[in-house]
Amino acid sequence: MARRSKQGGITERLGIHSEAGEWCWIGKIPQPPADVLHAAGNPPLRPARRPPLAMIGTVLGAPFLPLLLLLSLLARAQEAVERSLDSKEEKERHRAKKQDEKRMDAAVEQRGLDNVFDGDWNGAAGQFLLRWYRHSTHHERLLFAGPDGIVLAAPPKRVSSGRDKHAQVVARLSPDEATLEDPFSGEFETRILLIRFRDGSWLRVDTEESRSELHMYALRRSSFGES
Repeated sequence: MARRSKQGGITERLGIHSEAGEWCWIGKIPQPPADVLHAAGNPPLRPARRPPLAMIGTVLGAPFLPLLLLLSLLARAQEAVERSLDSKEEKERHRAKKQDEKRMDAAVEQRGLDNVFDGDWNGAAGQFLLRWYRHSTHHERLLFAGPDGIVLAAPPKRVSSGRDKHAQVVARLSPDEATLEDPFSGEFETRILLIRFRDGSWLRVDTEESRSELHMYALRRSSFGES
């Protein structure tokens, strides 16, 4: 998550009035029908490739992958041993957490939230999704929410570092156009959020942190609207 001090600097630089902000991303955009894609001007449906320097870093780091894998396996083994020594109460909490994860996975599939949007290319969400990487070829977005609506910021082009420094406003959605929604109303500790458009269509975004301040903002707005 963008820390509040850094986030405050970004909002000030960009002239944004927000109550919450978080870096997020979307899933893979499905291939739209040919006529829809043509009507939209054949926009890019994928983020740009990683910058050359990042690719070089990946190549140089490749020899260390076996070591990292071994360390990961050892960490898992240690975690398993520690869990076997947990108290009855701790084991029950762990079991309950696993059950919650299973229920959430089932709810995600049942509601179609394993898709990046509701599926209607002619809806507001589908049309916005078609412009996603035309706004910016970066793979992430810094999403702000506040009284002026939803603001999305990102570097204009994909970068491997310095995303905060290079971030610029790439899209705005007024409160009359869309709202932010926790699809589970706080029942689960999740990264999933929906940008819900006024025509009922939706776009799924995933935040870097589970139950981020954007989730808290969405829940507060939902509670205020119901009261």
